[in-house]
Amino acid sequence: MMYSIKMRCSKGGPHEEGGKHISGAERILREDEIEEELINVYRRAITHERGKPDFLNFKIEKIDEDDIIYRKRLNIKQHQVNSKEEGLDLAKKILEENSVSEKSANKAIQTLLDLDDSIHGAMLFDKDNGERIDKRGIRGVRVTGIASADIAKYKESLKKDGREGLHLEEALILASKIASCKGIVAELCWSDDPSYVIGYVGTKDNYERIPILKDKGNPIGGRVFFVDRNQLNDDYTLNDLIDYLEKQIVLIE
Repeated sequence: MMYSIKMRCSKGGPHEEGGKHISGAERILREDEIEEELINVYRRAITHERGKPDFLNFKIEKIDEDDIIYRKRLNIKQHQVNSKEEGLDLAKKILEENSVSEKSANKAIQTLLDLDDSIHGAMLFDKDNGERIDKRGIRGVRVTGIASADIAKYKESLKKDGREGLHLEEALILASKIASCKGIVAELCWSDDPSYVIGYVGTKDNYERIPILKDKGNPIGGRVFFVDRNQLNDDYTLNDLIDYLEKQIVLIE
């Protein structure tokens, strides 16, 4: 039997009442794994560098295993840059190599740079004209229902590749689900953790890890998904795409 464990925490009240986002996490676990992981997630919430929360929410739901689908994780490609400007130029280049127009890539990068606060979820941009198509404001589209199919095996595979760390572990799983979504051709993301300046471009095959995409100390992050609207129709709408991201349970192998 499998369960979804979700944590979100904020300062100054719940997110819905204007509280400042501190941290969030999601796990999909067997029943015998829940207690230990709840403690780990709680510790993460109360020791986060963004501050100590005064609102914590934990949610545990049973999952129907027939509803789970399995997808392969993306390949990791590590890049080297010497500055934020080089990193952003590289991100733009990778996006353009993956069906995103120059106009849309530029619009997405500038939108993220201009944010006054972190987007709670992701913004959906048309890959050709750069129009934001989700119409959800600061809330965005929040990807949930995602975890590793075998956490120990997953961590060991990253360790063998010389890749360790919670940020990478979680971002790679998330990016792998996004890449598996019909209609999304690429993703751009950097973290809202002030000390973490690494970001990435997700494509259909690769997790393109870029070591500098923002200034150190910047507490604002965000993500953009680039959508090919030619793949949307009466049988597969934008709402179907969003439902997959927000509701479909996906385990990454």
